[in-house]
Amino acid sequence: QVQLVESGGGLVQAGGSLRLSCAASGGTLSIYLMGWFRQAPGKEREVVAAIRGSGGSTYYADSVKGRFTIAGDKAKNTVYLQMNSLKAEDTAIYYCAAGAIWAADWAPPRNYNYWGRGTQVTVSS
Repeated sequence: QVQLVESGGGLVQAGGSLRLSCAASGGTLSIYLMGWFRQAPGKEREVVAAIRGSGGSTYYADSVKGRFTIAGDKAKNTVYLQMNSLKAEDTAIYYCAAGAIWAADWAPPRNYNYWGRGTQVTVSS
């Protein structure tokens, strides 16, 4: 069983930066894919970025390309999401997720088996 705990959310002005962290514990050796999702009020959960456990390939939603960076530290079992040039539309609850079964498609929530409780990110305009 994998446990995920997010941290680093908060209130920031538009144009500012935040770094989210996701600490994983439990069966971390079984993780193939780590992702960050977000959900704004009244909207569906959407993928933001993902990173593969083997090889470190990264993927980004078009809406955050060039502004967000996902990175992993295997020694610390932690995945980070560096968010720069934040916009009001980035406001959401951000969730960390882990996939324990290999999947070619990094985007669908169904390909992730474990989820954190989320951390609020609010960007004021």
